[in-house]
Amino acid sequence: MIKIPKLSTERLILRRFEASDAADVQRLAGAREIAATTLNIPHPYEDGLAESWIASHEEGLEKETHVVFAMIRAREQDLIGAIGLNLVPKFQRAELGYWVGKSFWGRGFATEAAFEMLRYGFEDLQLNRIHATHMTHNPASGAVMKKIGMKHEGIQRQHALKWDKYVDLSLYGILSKAWRKNQNL
Repeated sequence: MIKIPKLSTERLILRRFEASDAADVQRLAGAREIAATTLNIPHPYEDGLAESWIASHEEGLEKETHVVFAMIRAREQDLIGAIGLNLVPKFQRAELGYWVGKSFWGRGFATEAAFEMLRYGFEDLQLNRIHATHMTHNPASGAVMKKIGMKHEGIQRQHALKWDKYVDLSLYGILSKAWRKNQNL
């Protein structure tokens, strides 16, 4: 079973979600703009979904299939989003995913948290590869991936279905070796 440590960056604390975070998750993730840029967040965001989602994290830790962190602003102590890794231990790889509440967009929080997720994935979990995708109509997410050192690997045409429309996904990835070189390790 994976244990989730409390991680910190200059402006953020990344910690395990708690049941008491559910109302904030529903409020933040419930924005249509968040759902429009993610594959797994529905809109409308029904009552009870946040509680179920938070409760599902324990099974992911037990099965070592995913780790999910709450993004908390350190000074204000408020929840602003989520970030995590969907793990494939057999191949020592993971998919990075994140969302940030709309009122916190454009402030570099996703980039800051994603840098720490790469460190956690490569150093603590000993992964070999971390990849991420974004819908091509959401270039801001691609900018985060570029800033953290991921390389564009291609377009997955009509790879997913969102709101009854096929969407293209842009794929980015980084290997442990490249990350360590970027960190001068």
